[in-house]
Parts: sequence; structure tokens; C-alpha cells
Amino acid sequence: MKKRKELNQINWKWNLVFNIVLGVFALLFILPVLLIVIVSFSSTDSINQVGYNFFPVEWSLEGYYYTFKMGSQLVYSYLVTIANSVIGTVLGLLVMSMYAYVICQKRFWLERGLTWFLFFTMLFGGGLVPSYILNVRYYHLKNTFWILLLAGLLNAYWVIILRTFIKTSIPEALFDSARIDGAGHFTIFFRIVCPLFKAGLGTIGLFSFVARWNDWFTGMLYIENNRLVPLQTLLTQLQNNVDYLKANSRIASTPGGLEMLKNLPGTNLRMACTVLAVVPLLFAYPFFQRYFVQGLVVGSIKE
Repeated sequence: MKKRKELNQINWKWNLVFNIVLGVFALLFILPVLLIVIVSFSSTDSINQVGYNFFPVEWSLEGYYYTFKMGSQLVYSYLVTIANSVIGTVLGLLVMSMYAYVICQKRFWLERGLTWFLFFTMLFGGGLVPSYILNVRYYHLKNTFWILLLAGLLNAYWVIILRTFIKTSIPEALFDSARIDGAGHFTIFFRIVCPLFKAGLGTIGLFSFVARWNDWFTGMLYIENNRLVPLQTLLTQLQNNVDYLKANSRIASTPGGLEMLKNLPGTNLRMACTVLAVVPLLFAYPFFQRYFVQGLVVGSIKE
């Protein structure tokens, strides 16, 4: 027993080495984020002189100033993105977890068919044009908030992950005992399955939240109403407009064109947009972290 404890213990020297190595890795991940924040507060002249630097020659808020000139449009885009990320994640988890529960039932006669149907969608897709025609002409979802919610409501790969969570964390005998006590499928799902695989829901919830927050293509493709434009789509359009003005040589020949192009922010605007898009995710991550860590080790303990 004593030898086993000695084998499981780590010498303080090795513990120090591991802490140093992990600290270095953590620093390598933190430094790029810190550099983005610093560059977003750097002036255009400073970036032109010293490039990306932790110690800029001149500090400036021109990137944020140009972004916040959009006023209420930025507020609307933030609200749309927050609502889409939160509501869409909750609805997506409900749909995907229920689908995963169904294909876990061996007694269900469509279990194999639904599993193959799900797997088939991972290999073959209709493409952009058919989906656009379906959403616009038949579902009439263009320029509505529903297109943002329904676009990524179900992800086949995440459903398979949730199915694996259920199979590895909930024994089949628990389902049988619940059925003997007279519980139906909805009772089993909401009172037994959901509380027992919170780690799976937290893991997929984090993936879904990040994917919805970073989605800019759906808004660019289907949204024309300014009050429904997501944040990422707005920032992408803003950056594209600035890049177009800087690349268009005709504007420089107009009166005041050279002065306008000189005052337009470039790299610092791009970094400011990155900070505005990433900071809310940094605040949301701690809420999912506990379940995410549990999800990484799911299945490591067997009966």
C-alpha cells in the first residue's frame, strides 16, 4: 500500500517543472490575445513605424472611435447576436439532446434508420443554392430573426457526441428501472437523462454558443434589415468597406480623397473589431468551463 502511494505521488521537483511548463504554455496562449488588445489601442502611425508591438509609439482610440460611430446600429447588432446565441443554443441543445436520446433506445424500431439518416447528412449536403431557395422561396425566412435561429439548430456531429455521452454516462439498467416504475419517455428524458449528462450539454452548449456568436455568413446571405444584422456580419461589412475605400484609387483623385483615406483606420480597426467580438466570449466561457472539463473525461470511468 505504501509503495502504491509512493508511485502515485509526484516529487516536488517534477511538480515545479510541470508548473513551469504549463505556465509557459499559458503565457504563449495569453500573449497573442494581449497583443491584439494593444494593437487595437495603437495609432496608425505607430503601426506603420514599429508594426505589431507590445510597446506602441503612440496610443490611440481611432479604431474604436470609427467603430462606435455606428451608434445604435452597433447596439442592435449586439442584441441580435446575444439573443441568437442564447436562445439558439438552448433550442439547439433541446432538439439535439432529444434526437440523441431517441437513437439511444435499442427497442425503438426506427433507431437504426434515424442513425443512418443522421450519418448520411454528414457525408452529403444539398449545397448553398438549394438551401437558399428552400429558406427564401418556400419557408420565407429571409430578413427574419428565425433564419438565424433555425440555420444551425441541429448539427449531426454534435448529436453523435451527445449520444455517446448518454451511452457512456447513463447505464441501461437505469432506463429499465424507470420504465418498470411507470415513467414515460418525457419523464425519463427530463428527470433522469438531462440531470445526469450535464457535462455533455455544457460541452455542446459551449460549441454551439461560440459557433452562433462567430456566424457572419448567415446574416450576410439572408439579412437586409439593419435591426437584424448580427454583430459579426456588421463588423465584417465595416472592415470590407474600409478595405474597399483604401484599395480604390479613384477616390484618391477626388477633392479631399487623399485626406479621407489617410484618416481611415486600418489594422487597429480590424483589431478593435476582434476585441469587440471576442471579449463577450471570454466572459461566457467560465460558465461552461466546469461542464466542459467534465466532458473531456467522460467515459474514463467504467462500471
